[in-house]
Amino acid sequence: MNAPRTRVQRRPVHGVLLLDKPLGLSSNDALQKAKWLLRAEKAGHTGTLDPLATGVLPLCFGAATKFSQLHLDADKTYETTVRLGLKTSTADAEGDVISQRPVTCSVGQVVEVLDRFMGPIMQVPPMYSALKKDGKALYDYARAGETVERAPRHVVIHDLELLEMQLDGDTPFLRLRVTCSKGTYIRTLGEDIAEALGCGGHLSALRRVATGPFEQSGCVTLEDLTLMDEPQREARLMPVQSLLGDHTPVTLDIENAGRFLSGVRRRGEWPDLDRVCVFGEQPKALLGSAHVKAGELIPGRLLSPLEIQQILERSSVNQPLLAQQA
Repeated sequence: MNAPRTRVQRRPVHGVLLLDKPLGLSSNDALQKAKWLLRAEKAGHTGTLDPLATGVLPLCFGAATKFSQLHLDADKTYETTVRLGLKTSTADAEGDVISQRPVTCSVGQVVEVLDRFMGPIMQVPPMYSALKKDGKALYDYARAGETVERAPRHVVIHDLELLEMQLDGDTPFLRLRVTCSKGTYIRTLGEDIAEALGCGGHLSALRRVATGPFEQSGCVTLEDLTLMDEPQREARLMPVQSLLGDHTPVTLDIENAGRFLSGVRRRGEWPDLDRVCVFGEQPKALLGSAHVKAGELIPGRLLSPLEIQQILERSSVNQPLLAQQA
């Protein structure tokens, strides 16, 4: 007879956790595991990673979920291995091999082809993707053996570095480091590079090493998170404002902070600004995002007074712990 499942007592948790997503786990499954370990009431992520990809996955909890959409536009950096000579149905190692060709390209040809993919390029999204056509995900068509027309998309490859290369032997490959704009499919990039080399290929490994300002050095694994006690897990959370690093800070006094939190515009001698993060002066606390136009501070996404109170209370509890760890 199965033992009854223990009900987890959820609690308000606010902040950002940098998770090193493991191989084979979907982004949502990774999120749910971290949410369970933190006993968090509310959680979300800033964009998915394929199950076959590992690496930096920022997870947002509580008030941080209000700003997770801002991070979807961030540039990403990946390290990937392109297996040359074998083309698969999914452009990665999960698919069936659909063609095999000899690898006859030279080092000079590799360098020339990589240069060709630098800068603004057009990409046709892969059939095995979550993009929708007529309300249906492309991977649903692909699994049914159908191929539908996809419009090319404009993306930017900011940097494309060749880390390692093997053009002969049983497993020829290129290992690349790619920094790219949002919406770039690394599977498609790898497949297109291999096709331009005349041999075809697929991704055999993919790791995200940075997304926006967040790098793999700041990540924690689910395995390590599981071994921690609750205060240690909570200490891994970065503050909500870490998602607003590219915003200009503005601090309001008590009276103006209260009005701002009520959604009322405030006037001041500020220049026009598209991205502003607003703080209260006393106590020092994030109030929300805004923009400035013609001297008016116009509210965007706001924290609730309860969220602000919970963050301040949790911060006062964590200070002695952090001092002990130091």
